[in-house]
Amino acid sequence: MKYRYPLLLVTSIFLYACSAPENDGWQGYIEGDSIFVAAPVEGRLESISVQEGDQVDAASSLFVLDEEPQRAILHKAMAQLESAKAELADLEKGKRPQEIEVIEAQYEQAKAAAALSAKQLKRARELYANNLTSRSTLDEAQTTDESNRQRVQEIAAQLETAKLAARPDQLEAAKARVGAAQAELNQATWQMSEKQQTAPSSGLVQQVLYRPGEFVAAGQPVVALLPPSRIKIRFYVPETALTNIRAGSQVKIQCDNCDEPFIATVRYISPTAEYTPPFIYSRENRDKFVYLVEAWPTVETAAKLHPGQPVDVFGSNTLAEQISENGEQ
Repeated sequence: MKYRYPLLLVTSIFLYACSAPENDGWQGYIEGDSIFVAAPVEGRLESISVQEGDQVDAASSLFVLDEEPQRAILHKAMAQLESAKAELADLEKGKRPQEIEVIEAQYEQAKAAAALSAKQLKRARELYANNLTSRSTLDEAQTTDESNRQRVQEIAAQLETAKLAARPDQLEAAKARVGAAQAELNQATWQMSEKQQTAPSSGLVQQVLYRPGEFVAAGQPVVALLPPSRIKIRFYVPETALTNIRAGSQVKIQCDNCDEPFIATVRYISPTAEYTPPFIYSRENRDKFVYLVEAWPTVETAAKLHPGQPVDVFGSNTLAEQISENGEQ
């Protein structure tokens, strides 16, 4: 009988220790994952439209880099594209009308010369048949006539070629130059548009990392923005509490400056233990395992929270008990 009360006391302490973590809650804090807004191009910071602590809407202007150097590159790319297009059009049309007219005039002259030499050859043959001219004169007339006829064929071929477009390989090369010039223009236009950066979402301006007049390297953040949707609660629970907390479950959050407790939804539970001292694995030491848990409040609630703010987190059982008590009241 003298051991009844000590045994009852030890049993009560053990039961309290097992249930204390969930009833008393777990310590945690508010954390925010900032968005670092940067330009993919370099340049001097010309102006900045926000200050630290400002609340901005999505698509609001944040900062502008100097556009003048890029404007010159853009104009050069436009000129190169126009030049490549003009070259392609010239190859597709063939020679100019004035050049074709010159070849046509040469063709008419060649036909007239061929007609004259044909008549002279006919006369030379008649004279030679009547022994009125020498054989050399006849041969000369035949050579002149043959040369004139070949000249007509040559100029006719030149005229036909002049009316055609360039060779297929030349046209393909010209088209490739137009495509390359268009790509350079598209790149220059995109780089010009990236000189002005806007907010990807609404949120709080946490930091302004550069001031007007400073040079900003490509990809270097200029503004740190914290949207409410990226604010979460981080807390650690012992291994024994994992049976009551899983992804999708809800926890109750309390903080000193909060008007009233609010609900957050668990989205992540670390698969490995953290911040645990070395010990021998045993049933008695299971409570030394601590697992990171992350829960997200609603966007409306998150907008009122501050990163680094300490909070108390209560599990789903405690939450259910409070809801039951409120219903009874």
